[in-house]
Amino acid sequence: MLTIKQITENTEEVIRGLEKKHFKDAKATIEQVLAFNDKRRSTQNQLDKNLAEVNSLSKSIGQLMKEGKKEDAETAKARVAEIKETSKALQAEMDKAQEDMTNLLYTIPNVPYDSVPEGVSAEDNVVEKWDGMETEHPQECDFPIGNLRQKITNLIRF
Repeated sequence: MLTIKQITENTEEVIRGLEKKHFKDAKATIEQVLAFNDKRRSTQNQLDKNLAEVNSLSKSIGQLMKEGKKEDAETAKARVAEIKETSKALQAEMDKAQEDMTNLLYTIPNVPYDSVPEGVSAEDNVVEKWDGMETEHPQECDFPIGNLRQKITNLIRF
């Protein structure tokens, strides 16, 4: 499976590789993955800002209560509750974007190496080397069998 890091750092190479594999709508699919990732990241940033604000308000609530400013503390508590509700919605939105992005990534095949020729079937492959069974096997070995047996025996004993 392709990673977000691969896609964001090498977007054009990924698209070319997918087009080499004749993947339908390669560019649109990659753009959609990047859009889901951007949405997820921006939502995460907003969640982080909300958490920082909640933390600072929580500290100030304690200070306000010590100083006897109950009305200000209640206002801050209401603001914290409001931020937490907003954060729940943002978390759901971020989870949905992450799930959509992951499901889309599952549909994208790996990118072939640059040396792989373009083609649709196995007949389009380039044969560089052909290894197969030889028709005649040598009748004699070019090394002494007894010596090999002795080395294997010594190796097994070790």
